Amino acid sequence: MSESLFIPEAGTKVEKYEAVIPQIEVLISGEPDLYANLANIAAALREAFGFFWVGFYLVKNEQLVLGPFQGPIACTRINFGKGVCGTAWKEAKTQLVPDVDAFPGHIACSSASKSEIVVPVFKGDEVAMVLDVDSDLLADFDQTDQDYLEELMGILSKTI
Repeated sequence: MSESLFIPEAGTKVEKYEAVIPQIEVLISGEPDLYANLANIAAALREAFGFFWVGFYLVKNEQLVLGPFQGPIACTRINFGKGVCGTAWKEAKTQLVPDVDAFPGHIACSSASKSEIVVPVFKGDEVAMVLDVDSDLLADFDQTDQDYLEELMGILSKTI
């Protein structure tokens, strides 16, 4: 596959996910390097949807440590159970947050972030990392995002 994506610009959110996810799957299926794959996933999601921030935090030494991302600089380390990312890790389930200011203990890496979705990525039964996606709009994520991002992270989990 060439290093470009087909994104239906006039398409609905569902049409964009259905076009982009198979392309990402092909892109990462032939590459054994985790960081290369994470970087391409973050770039593809940001390119397709224009998200404010897209990236990964990897579990290392009892903390989430910043991995490949697209967007402004970010928090480097997040503790277990802290903020939206740490909660997704602790609870081992997706966190869909329409208003980050209303989330107890939210970590404001950027004051421009207004809503967030964090999806855990599993290696076996353990959370190995989380996908963190931020928007500068309130309530920008919904069940559609959750369903498709969980599907994509399921594909990623098979490669780690």
